Amino acid sequence: MTRIALLDYGMGNLHSAAKALEHVGATVDVTNDPKLIAQADKIVFPGVGAMRDCMQGMREAGIDEVVRHAAFNKPVLAICVGMQALLESSEENGGTEALGIFEGTVKHFPNIDGIKVPHMGWNQVHQADPSHPMWKDIEQDARFYFVHSYYVEPKDQSLVAATCDYGLQFCTAIHKENLFATQFHPEKSHTAGLQLLKNFVEWDI
Repeated sequence: MTRIALLDYGMGNLHSAAKALEHVGATVDVTNDPKLIAQADKIVFPGVGAMRDCMQGMREAGIDEVVRHAAFNKPVLAICVGMQALLESSEENGGTEALGIFEGTVKHFPNIDGIKVPHMGWNQVHQADPSHPMWKDIEQDARFYFVHSYYVEPKDQSLVAATCDYGLQFCTAIHKENLFATQFHPEKSHTAGLQLLKNFVEWDI
């Protein structure tokens, strides 16, 4: 059975993420223990709330270095602010430095008539490459659940795994080698979300 380290640094939606991963067949350790993380087959890097608080929590728990080390050493799934933290910086809180694993920035949604911020609720996700194993058995333009005011803009467009429209087209998933990240919350996205988590558990890299 796949053992997953669900990173605990005080900023994740840990209960629902753990239950969803267990539902699709994983053994889950909710932890910030470097030893348990090193022993895990895969890592899930969740995040909710403000980027500044997220980064502070990571540094205090030592999770920032764990993520940098694991990013291309074992399968990693980053969710919401966990995805945003992979880039260099965010406009949030007047500018916040992030992990810098990928070049790019995290931007606030612009003021657009008829568009409410935060982007909250269900929206369609358009897969850039439906053949990617993380999209297995998930229909093109399936709906996932979002709660966010900021979106990622990676410099390298080949990283974009999916897009979504909300007043503008924005990147909602990125991928590179053994790393996959989503702006939406798969653990809150019912059938499609559980399928994506199942795909991660079964992802053979």
